Amino acid sequence: MLQILFNLAEYAIILLMDKIDLKILSELQQNARITNQELSERVNLSPTPCLRRVKMLEEAGIIKGYSAIVDPETYGLPIMAFVSVRLERQTEAEIASFEAAIMELDEIVACYLMSGRHDYMLQVFARSLKDYENFVRNSLTRVPGLGELETYFAFGQVKRSMALPSLRHSK
Repeated sequence: MLQILFNLAEYAIILLMDKIDLKILSELQQNARITNQELSERVNLSPTPCLRRVKMLEEAGIIKGYSAIVDPETYGLPIMAFVSVRLERQTEAEIASFEAAIMELDEIVACYLMSGRHDYMLQVFARSLKDYENFVRNSLTRVPGLGELETYFAFGQVKRSMALPSLRHSK
């Protein structure tokens, strides 16, 4: 019941967002380093109400934070792999143990709970194929509950956007 109320509260916040809030989110997703003055001009608000809206979006959890986007190849991690994982058993304890172990592995930058044949999809970066092999042999295969894994190497990136698709408002 509490979870349902929480979800309803989240949905209510989304419903309360207007076109200006959506424009603020769009602008910040394109350039999070924009000044409040410039942001307010782009969304046709004065600076104080604009900043108030940004703070409200942060407090509501719609804006989770701000970060720099680093190019993995230039940084020295040219190998990107997606690893599908199937657990031995899907008990609550096994899932919790697996997820806790995954959180400790820096090579894994994203972990998604999946539907279908596999339980999780991991995104992993490495310096070389040899480093990736060492990671799999010495770290990943030692994660409790791991039953099966399959690696897919990305040859290149066609599209990557941190900006979410626009929500269309009928207002």
